[in-house]
Amino acid sequence: MQTASLSVLFPLFGIMACGVAAGWFGLLKSSHSEILNRFVFSLSMPAFIFISLSRLPAAEFFNLPYLAALGSGMMGSMLIGFLAARWLFSHALGAAGIHGLCAMYSSTGYIGLPMLLLLFGDAALAPGVVGAVITGGLFLPMGILFAELEKSPQGQTNFFAPILAIARNPVIGATLAGLACSAFSVEVFAPVAKFCDLLGQAYIPCALFASGLFMAGSPKAESTKEVAWLLALKLIVHPALTYWIAVHLAGLDGTILAIVLLQAALPTGVPIFVLAQSYKIQVATTNIVVVFSTAISLITLSSLLFLLDL
Repeated sequence: MQTASLSVLFPLFGIMACGVAAGWFGLLKSSHSEILNRFVFSLSMPAFIFISLSRLPAAEFFNLPYLAALGSGMMGSMLIGFLAARWLFSHALGAAGIHGLCAMYSSTGYIGLPMLLLLFGDAALAPGVVGAVITGGLFLPMGILFAELEKSPQGQTNFFAPILAIARNPVIGATLAGLACSAFSVEVFAPVAKFCDLLGQAYIPCALFASGLFMAGSPKAESTKEVAWLLALKLIVHPALTYWIAVHLAGLDGTILAIVLLQAALPTGVPIFVLAQSYKIQVATTNIVVVFSTAISLITLSSLLFLLDL
């Protein structure tokens, strides 16, 4: 069974390594990852999610114990990060919000979903998509709200920004459309289904390559202590907290426990850096947390897969 971890992690991180190499050797610029990210997030990933969910029984999407464990672990980790940012690092509201997101925002879409599908097949589709939707549709808008509230002394707060972020999120739209087709037994028109299948096939390799290309940059941390704290919080505290909640409160076991634990153990996702860059808050720190957590997660995820006997 242990060879499964190598057979899953090697291709995933191998494609990411190709992206890093492309950036280091000048085949592509690190900034080009933004174009690939837009393609993945706006087109390929939504197509994959829509057509996959349309073929899945809608009831599989709503596993309340799993949702409680996943969401509570994320919220708890974000709260720890937020309070630490305010009390230990004396950050303003927006920076504290970004700090909290770094502590809990797993790369559920770019690394998590591909990894879970390779490990568990179709059984991981519904919880894998749920993880991507919750991080991007619930917690990312919370970060936007914190950043907007920091503008309040100048009277520039835009309370509609988080709502617009949700409304414009193509992953959420694709999820709702796919669930609607499933719930009402609507069969997607064959040419449209084939189109989505072809477009969706680009999702996993492009997402991983774009992540690697992004990592090819040369980030410099604003605070080494803060980066070390965030790495420990994301890669150790977050999965440990999620495990305790999943086992002792939600009563999860078996495959679904492994899925929620692996999602919590994922590195910090690139969208947090994009958010930080958009508001010019904690840009350098967020960048290096994303890069270092991804690199270190090769070791931590391998160890976790070994412990899970996968």
